[in-house]
Amino acid sequence: MTRSAPRLAIPVLPFLRVALLALAPLALAPLAAAPALAQPLTPEQRGEVVEILREALKRDPSILREAFATLEQAEQQERAAAQREAILAQSAALLRDPADPVRGNPRGDLAIVEFFDVRCGYCKMMHPAIQALLAEDPQIRVVMKDLPVLGPASVMASRALLAAQRQDRYAAYQDALMQLRGEPTEAALRVEAERVGLDWTRLRRDMEDPAIQARLRHNLELARQMSIQGTPALVIGGTLVPGAVDLPALRQLVEQARREGAGRKDQ
Repeated sequence: MTRSAPRLAIPVLPFLRVALLALAPLALAPLAAAPALAQPLTPEQRGEVVEILREALKRDPSILREAFATLEQAEQQERAAAQREAILAQSAALLRDPADPVRGNPRGDLAIVEFFDVRCGYCKMMHPAIQALLAEDPQIRVVMKDLPVLGPASVMASRALLAAQRQDRYAAYQDALMQLRGEPTEAALRVEAERVGLDWTRLRRDMEDPAIQARLRHNLELARQMSIQGTPALVIGGTLVPGAVDLPALRQLVEQARREGAGRKDQ
């Protein structure tokens, strides 16, 4: 693997990659006066650099830990910047698609976008936290993105949910399906639909509407554009949150998003 230092390309063994980031100034010091700095190192020079690195690590192994930490921090910053760019680029599809089901306050001052699958265990675990957040903060709206990634049963359940939206029962039906134990078979979907007051005959017919399938394809493509690998995934302000989070973490993310939003307005 290769890392580049100013004017000098140094191929090193993989296990020295991170160490070289921290030790490059030390390793290059003996060569600073060489007349051909722009040329690749000779095998002898490469051996000298590797030996310097080895000796330095023997003297102070903490250098390697610090280098790993520095590299990890840099990679996290790069990921966060890329995520913010993706969120900005897809903001209309994320936040302002009138076809999306919305929970909470439709005119709230902060939107949370939730990608979820009703068969996802972590989505089910996080659902009560989302409900609690909506109950305590009347200025939040949650934009629902059905993302059926766990097989045909997930697709059928998502189609049923989007069909329920046409009867203005999306939220009640989602709550029922997120609490469902066992698989969302057609029989189970019917039981829960009728329990929350849905017209099953109409719902079953609407589930076959090509527009609903197109909606799911749109959500899957949006998730791909956002580099979302699975469910649940949240977009809160300029932050993409992969995986389930608890209520205290949700509160912190909401507070952070509001601070960032207020900062942008002040600029």
